[in-house]
Amino acid sequence: MESQNTKKSIPKKDPKREEDAHIDLALRPSNWEDYIGQEKIKKNLRVILDAALKRAESSDHLLFYGQAGLGKTTLAHLVAKEMGANLKVTSGPTLEKMGDLAAILSNLESGDVLFIDEAHRLNHQIEEVLYPALESRKLHLVIGKGPGARTFSLDLPPFTLIAATTRANLLSGPLRSRFGASFKLDYYTVADIEAILERSAKLLGVAAEPAALNAIAKASRFTPRIANRLLKRARDYAEVNDMPTITEEAARNALEMLEIDELGLEPTDRQLLSIIIEKFNGGPVGIQTLAAALNDDRGIIEDVYEPYLMSIGLLNRTPAGRRVTAEGYKHLGYKISKDGLL
Repeated sequence: MESQNTKKSIPKKDPKREEDAHIDLALRPSNWEDYIGQEKIKKNLRVILDAALKRAESSDHLLFYGQAGLGKTTLAHLVAKEMGANLKVTSGPTLEKMGDLAAILSNLESGDVLFIDEAHRLNHQIEEVLYPALESRKLHLVIGKGPGARTFSLDLPPFTLIAATTRANLLSGPLRSRFGASFKLDYYTVADIEAILERSAKLLGVAAEPAALNAIAKASRFTPRIANRLLKRARDYAEVNDMPTITEEAARNALEMLEIDELGLEPTDRQLLSIIIEKFNGGPVGIQTLAAALNDDRGIIEDVYEPYLMSIGLLNRTPAGRRVTAEGYKHLGYKISKDGLL
């Protein structure tokens, strides 16, 4: 008979996941020279940071937005390092109450950089605390409730807020207006991704053929985070098969095992296009109808799948709905006529 005091089982740590997280940190650029791509943003940031350093002041507050995996967090780390400042990291979903943000702001020291990821998920009350903190470095606190409530203000030291988001359109106008500069991170070029992969391969201590890196780069969705993930899986495939070098064949076999095609499309991407073609004659189809047919969340479709499919010309977003392009038909092997699907 089991004891009533049986202890709850503690989830075991996943060694593979921990190793990947450690590797991801090792692959993150630690200086401007190692940060490949986004040249225009780096150039503009240098002007802002150098001017702030000359004045011995904190930098203006900064907003980075763009698709996930393009380097927003890395830029925040580099800005803090360039300013010789401590970086404090949090995210929109973790700041549930005004007291959560107040505790962070009240513990800032002069020159600190506060990084808020997923800033579009900040609630309205949290934003209300941020406004005076960003504008006049004041933290307004309310003690108590009802008629006996008291309000007092706390002076904050000079600091820089860096916010990152994948949904800049969900940020309120008042919050956006309080950033001194906003930067949109775009998809990388294949050449930039190849350069990133070459650097990552050296850090991982693996040899890779240029053709292998090219195949991975083309399947990376022009995103460094995905490129590094695919490189690690290609490395695993080569190691398991006792291959001293990641060859083009090894890279393509690894991609095939992951069900990723030469354009970087995953099964869900292909399913999305196929549903529009087969069930809705290529479109147009509304986003709500598409989400129901795909049995997926509307936000995931809009934030994860659509941006890349549109960037490579396989999908169009029209006022009437989503429509698969002729290139989309061709990539999936469908034929198209004036009347639609053949």
